Amino acid sequence: MKAILRFSLGMFAALLLSQCVSSTPQSRIERNPQLFSRLSAKDRQLVTGGVIREGMSRDAVFLAWGSPDRVSAGTDRGREVESWSYVGQRPVRTFNMGMGFGYGGWGPYWGGPYGWGGYPYWGGGPSVMYVPYTAGVVEFTRGRVTRWMASPQ
Repeated sequence: MKAILRFSLGMFAALLLSQCVSSTPQSRIERNPQLFSRLSAKDRQLVTGGVIREGMSRDAVFLAWGSPDRVSAGTDRGREVESWSYVGQRPVRTFNMGMGFGYGGWGPYWGGPYGWGGYPYWGGGPSVMYVPYTAGVVEFTRGRVTRWMASPQ
């Protein structure tokens, strides 16, 4: 039984850690060598550094910046346009003040020397929350980048 529990916990930890690994241009290139080999020498060099330019293909942008968080389609002066949006998250420091009433287990609580009951808590302090922002937008016409914007890092 302990072996099964250890194995399950190990698999859960591995799954959790694998979700934390961020995708980089190098990791996307390694997973998609056929896409990378079809790029021009100039675009291969830019993609390796995570840089895009006007005229790049969708495949090159995917390798450089990854999968978009949102894809939109529309028209501009009669031409079909596709827009890829990338979302980032910035940490924002906050200070919380909290108080309330919680429920605990067995022990000395209000209303008796021992038993089940509640207890007040007061707390607070600094914390961090993450706020989403538009990190970049890429527009394609006929499968090629016509315009792009990126937020400063």
